[in-house]
Amino acid sequence: MTWLRGSHGRSNSCGTGLCYALATFGLLSALGGCATSEEAIKKSQGHYQDGVASLAGDRQKAFVSFQKSVQLNPNNKDSRYALGHVYALQGKLPQAEGEFRAAIKIDENFSEAHTYLGQILASQDRWDEAIKSYRLALANPLYPTPDLARFHLGLAFAQQGDLQASMEVLEDAVTVSPPSVPPARTHLELGRVYYKLGYTARARDALKKVTTLDKGGEFAAAATELLARMK
Repeated sequence: MTWLRGSHGRSNSCGTGLCYALATFGLLSALGGCATSEEAIKKSQGHYQDGVASLAGDRQKAFVSFQKSVQLNPNNKDSRYALGHVYALQGKLPQAEGEFRAAIKIDENFSEAHTYLGQILASQDRWDEAIKSYRLALANPLYPTPDLARFHLGLAFAQQGDLQASMEVLEDAVTVSPPSVPPARTHLELGRVYYKLGYTARARDALKKVTTLDKGGEFAAAATELLARMK
């Protein structure tokens, strides 16, 4: 799955884009809801920070910390997001979906949650819903990593057979700087789409770029294999 691994099995303990989101959104808590005291909000954020610190080394400890955080402040969107991530790692997709939807209910502009939700939906072949989630992520002009949503949106369009839309979205994704998705990975998917559309010259250019960006890597190997088919 792409939220856990790259398209060719590259794992990431923080998930695609999660480390960035935790660092960015961890600075502020969602403080909505008058019933939550200031002390509870402060303790909730403390548990959230403990969870972030534990996530790489002790996932279960982090999970407990995030749960405590949400119990103290149900409107802590960061902890909701982090819980969704851990559920996704555990393969508990309904629970992950629930946490991401809860985070979005707290903040409808939470683009990271929209994008992660889209990946959860895509993993269940709920492509129309996934596409909607990616588009909602991109509707926020302040989304700091738009290439992540564009990349996954491009994959979703390709899965549905809309190669033209996939090409356009992936072409936008490769222009984002700095990138949050490895450029070799995005160019590889773009090269595949060009190939399927019959744009041979564009496909070669994109795939050759992959071999340069990812020398000796898995993306370069996949690109080399596809280039060999085109001879």
